[in-house]
Amino acid sequence: MDSNFLPLLAPVALLIAAGAAFARPGRRPGAVLALSEAAALLACLVALASLFVWIFEGPGTSALVGIDGIAGIGEIGFAVRIDALSVVMLALVAFVGWLVVRYARTNLDGDARQGNFTGWLCSALAMVLLLVQAGHLAMLAAAWIGTSVCLHRLLLFYPDRAAARRAARKKSATARIGDSALLLAASLLAAATGTGDIAAIGAAARAGDGGILIPIAAGLLALAAVVKSAQLPLHGWLTEVMETPTPVSALLHAGIINAGGFLLIRFADVMLAAPGVLAVLVMLGGFTAVVGGLVMLTQSAVKTSLAWSTIAQMGFMIMQCGLALFPLALLHIVAHSLYKAHAFLASGEAVEGVAAIRRPGPIAIPGARSVTLSFAAALVLYTLIGLAFGFDDKSPQAIALGAILVFGVAYLLAQGLADAAPRLLTQRTALYSVAASVAYFALISFGALAVIQALFPLWAYHPAAASLRVHIANGLYINALTNRLVGGWSTRYSS
Repeated sequence: MDSNFLPLLAPVALLIAAGAAFARPGRRPGAVLALSEAAALLACLVALASLFVWIFEGPGTSALVGIDGIAGIGEIGFAVRIDALSVVMLALVAFVGWLVVRYARTNLDGDARQGNFTGWLCSALAMVLLLVQAGHLAMLAAAWIGTSVCLHRLLLFYPDRAAARRAARKKSATARIGDSALLLAASLLAAATGTGDIAAIGAAARAGDGGILIPIAAGLLALAAVVKSAQLPLHGWLTEVMETPTPVSALLHAGIINAGGFLLIRFADVMLAAPGVLAVLVMLGGFTAVVGGLVMLTQSAVKTSLAWSTIAQMGFMIMQCGLALFPLALLHIVAHSLYKAHAFLASGEAVEGVAAIRRPGPIAIPGARSVTLSFAAALVLYTLIGLAFGFDDKSPQAIALGAILVFGVAYLLAQGLADAAPRLLTQRTALYSVAASVAYFALISFGALAVIQALFPLWAYHPAAASLRVHIANGLYINALTNRLVGGWSTRYSS
């Protein structure tokens, strides 16, 4: 048997568990919960086994299983791809998915529709696992659409809540845009290269084959990616999913909200054939990151703040892809998925911890002096380490992202240099700053954002900033303007 088929065991196991859950859709479905958790754990083991297949056998695509296709493609069907990207994403999705399934088992305990939720949860994970291992356009498109369908059902888990219906409705509408763009891009790529094999399409794009259809397809792939990853102005649904169970918010980071970045990385060779499209991604991603980072600061609800943080992080990821730094974008996906999934799953505990504080001690709010010193120190640190390692052999994109990281390091330093900060915090932030600068080798907008974030506690409640705070807290009304342009969104239940 072709060893490249091994990753298929993961989604198959989860689909079996989903079927069992749908058969018992009610409260406390018994062995179904243990079965779903076992299936998610099996997916983790399959991901680990796939890693060894890649290490010992190298990258490869399984034999195609399908039927006779349209002219110019030969066959349509599914094929499994094992390479560095698919192995990393398989491990990430399986691990985060396993944690979410375990958490949901307790979080939804006693809910009247616990079995139904478990079924859609396992189905969504199965679709994402199929997506990240897809080696053929048909399989990728089917899994992409399947992921949207399953997520829609999860967003509507509480159909009596108007906010949940609105979020599901908006997500469904934007998803159709992304789905249509991906299907059209797949058709153009197949027509341009004569194959649906994703690896072969990448090779053809590297060779300069395909003519004008390749850049057009790149533009459509970019559209599908920015829609999937909630980039402005089609971001509104993500900020309104807080009416869904907490596991859904964490599940989004198991290859769903960041599927746009995965798509761009998977078709990196196609994207490199369209420099103009990459430039648009840089501008849109950068703008989304800046706006998302600002709005995040003004949100009082923990989950809403995390949602805006995700929008900002996805913007940064899209910008990295636009800069053609695809390996760094993959690293970003992994790091962001792990810490943000944990943040959502631990959000309730964080709120309880804050509420339990009776007599808070001195708050380490950095002043203007601390912020100035921290940014000066970070820039000096970056320059010294850059000179030590050499700027000459670094691409302009890498230097730019290094500068962005330095502004983030400066924000951390500002916290450590605050007058009320514990000495241990100051020591640790200094150590982390050096480590980060050495490991990740100015853009004015990100520098300004970092300064604003560091100074935010000082001016947030100043009378002069009160009106500005209101505007930022409402996301600069971009989502409201989008709603108005499309004539408003219906809150009626949509199946």
